[in-house]
Amino acid sequence: MSFEVKHIEKYIDHTFLKADATTKDISKLCDEAKTHGFYSVCVNGAWVPYCAKALEGTGVKVAAVVGFPLGAGASEAKAFEAATAAKQGAEEIDMVLSIGRLLEGRHDDVRADMKAVVDAVRGKAIVKVIFETGFLTPEQIKIACVLSEEAGAHFVKTSTGFGPGGATVEHIELMRASVSPSVGVKASGGVRDYDAAVKMILAGANRLGTSSGVSIVTGGSAAAGAY
Repeated sequence: MSFEVKHIEKYIDHTFLKADATTKDISKLCDEAKTHGFYSVCVNGAWVPYCAKALEGTGVKVAAVVGFPLGAGASEAKAFEAATAAKQGAEEIDMVLSIGRLLEGRHDDVRADMKAVVDAVRGKAIVKVIFETGFLTPEQIKIACVLSEEAGAHFVKTSTGFGPGGATVEHIELMRASVSPSVGVKASGGVRDYDAAVKMILAGANRLGTSSGVSIVTGGSAAAGAY
């Protein structure tokens, strides 16, 4: 890779979303984020209070996933989950859109689902909308971008890391072209080394969701099966 990105650590949402996460895992996540100066840690909601306390005063933000990983919960439940996370210290919410409704073309319902979360944390946290692009056609990705922006979301995001496929340069370029400059684009799913990270940034990503943040910034080997 002939390009370099200065302060690539500030693009990274250092992520641990496995069901079997323990306090030891989350403590390590926070310690690594502080050591390397990552933008945030991204965790399931139950870990938000722990991370908020562990990272207080460090400048590392806490992001919480909502409706994760399926996006199939009730909008009211997503809104409550987001509001609770924001109350407990999350400054960013990564929500999964209603994938089935998008596939059916129920665009008003998809927009309303996103807006419920945006409204629930307005003034307290920003919202990133996860598309799960592996399920979608390019046209559906474009539509999801438009709906996300109409709902007031601050970022559009590729994948959960638990669905089919992950971030691709083509999808990042498409998403960047489909939202206003004020809306961010987050690449997540399969971003496991420095070269892959740089490719995503050059394609238009403003943020990277990865559990391989340490290897990205140090040049080490990514863990097998990393998000």
